[in-house]
Amino acid sequence: MSETERGTSTVRSDGPRPAVPWSRRLAPYLPFGIFAVLGALLAYLWKAPCRYGGAWNDNAGQFLNFCYTDIYPLWWNERLAEGAVPYFGHPVEYPVGIGFVMELGRRIVGLLHTPTAADPAGGVLFYDVTAFLMAVCLLAGVLLTAALAGPGRRSDALWFALAPGVILTAYINWDLLCGALTLGGLFAWSRRRPLLAGVLLGLAVATKFYPLVLFGALLVLTMRTRLWRPFLTALGGAAGAWLLVNLPIALLAFDGWKRFYVFSEERPADWGSLWYFFQNKNWPILGDPELLDTLGVVSLALLCTGIAVLGLAAPRRPRLAQLCFLVLGAFLLTNKVWSPQFVLWLVPLAVLARPNRGPLVLWQLAEIWYFLAIWLYLVALSPEQEALGISADTYFTAVWARALAVAFLMALVVRDILHPERDLVRQGGVDDPWGGVFDRAEDRFVLDLASGRAVYPAARW
Repeated sequence: MSETERGTSTVRSDGPRPAVPWSRRLAPYLPFGIFAVLGALLAYLWKAPCRYGGAWNDNAGQFLNFCYTDIYPLWWNERLAEGAVPYFGHPVEYPVGIGFVMELGRRIVGLLHTPTAADPAGGVLFYDVTAFLMAVCLLAGVLLTAALAGPGRRSDALWFALAPGVILTAYINWDLLCGALTLGGLFAWSRRRPLLAGVLLGLAVATKFYPLVLFGALLVLTMRTRLWRPFLTALGGAAGAWLLVNLPIALLAFDGWKRFYVFSEERPADWGSLWYFFQNKNWPILGDPELLDTLGVVSLALLCTGIAVLGLAAPRRPRLAQLCFLVLGAFLLTNKVWSPQFVLWLVPLAVLARPNRGPLVLWQLAEIWYFLAIWLYLVALSPEQEALGISADTYFTAVWARALAVAFLMALVVRDILHPERDLVRQGGVDDPWGGVFDRAEDRFVLDLASGRAVYPAARW
């Protein structure tokens, strides 16, 4: 007879349990896979006016039909149509993870078709191949979200499969690839495999920069629990994975490799960001282009400092999903670029952090309005087609609606942290179902704001 402690309950067993067949383990996830495929198909059909109607070759048409994608024009802009290998044959403004997928797509197109620089069929096929690869990433992301949500809340993953923001923006760029890697890393962390978690998160950072801020959430909870070994293992795995895929390209094609970092540094305030609004309206200080990078870094640092203090001083240790959502929201609010497809970054973390339908619906409505507004605004930038679009002031209502919706969600998450009894996830004795080593860990460092000192409470679990 043996006893195994699990949380606050004791499970008795008379011997080793029989292995559960993989078919039974995967069966609960089958419906979510089906809905993910449905979402991927709807996203593809949304692009039909461009994919089948030729609107990609009409500058205004692709905006008025709301079916623009970066993928089609980059077939030529990155010289893939000429057979150029990313970084080696042409500098690429994306990290190496996306460059790898670009090259994979280029090679697949070459096997199916003999492209020429002037042949639009090559660009269409490149889009199809890339859309299929991103659909696979969406499928993986939805299944990982369902696994992270746990048995009682698996249905929350349907938000990632069918949310309007996902369907509208899925194939604008390669963001779903980074999302799948990020969720894979968080899933590995939830299964207490920090090295694998770090490797996957490192590969995610090598694909898009934003997963780097999630290590801030891990750091705060590490400080509170003093479980340093898993964090350092994950950090080392991330650094090693990032170097493994970046260093060879940097050594062999440095000029092509550095293009992304130079472009990111030199890029001005762009569509979607609050800084773009401030500059357009010529606000003092906030609208100064010379101060843009400084303002972005300082504002992000201030928000992250506040999140860190919240995480260390909260009456109960926050869940990892809550802190991840807060730091990513802070990153988007202070970033100098906020493209429509960045909603793909937030959706899975939002439903894991706060799966309350009302605020999520409100946020998705704001995302829909922004998605429609950006294309109509771009149409209006052409004097010949100004009447077909919307004014800058109307566009900026969408910019602020989206930013305020995200800020509102962040405020609700902060409230849940300060009042954990409101947290829908933490019901029935649940602590942090995908926090990994943080789940039911002892609080070994808590910041007392009243005294300004650290306190060392007794074990909570």
